[in-house]
Amino acid sequence: MIGYPLERLYEEVAYIAYHFHWQRADIMLLDHLERQEWVNEIATINRRLNEAADR
Repeated sequence: MIGYPLERLYEEVAYIAYHFHWQRADIMLLDHLERQEWVNEIATINRRLNEAADR
């Protein structure tokens, strides 16, 4: 079995920590699917904010 790429894990943790100001330890407690859901939610928020700023 191939593990989750460490570089990608760091990117996800940094992304969530930067936007939501959560602690690394708390983010690391999330399972992969839940962490991905938060990454997707942040991306959606950012996309909406950027679209609103472009109007």
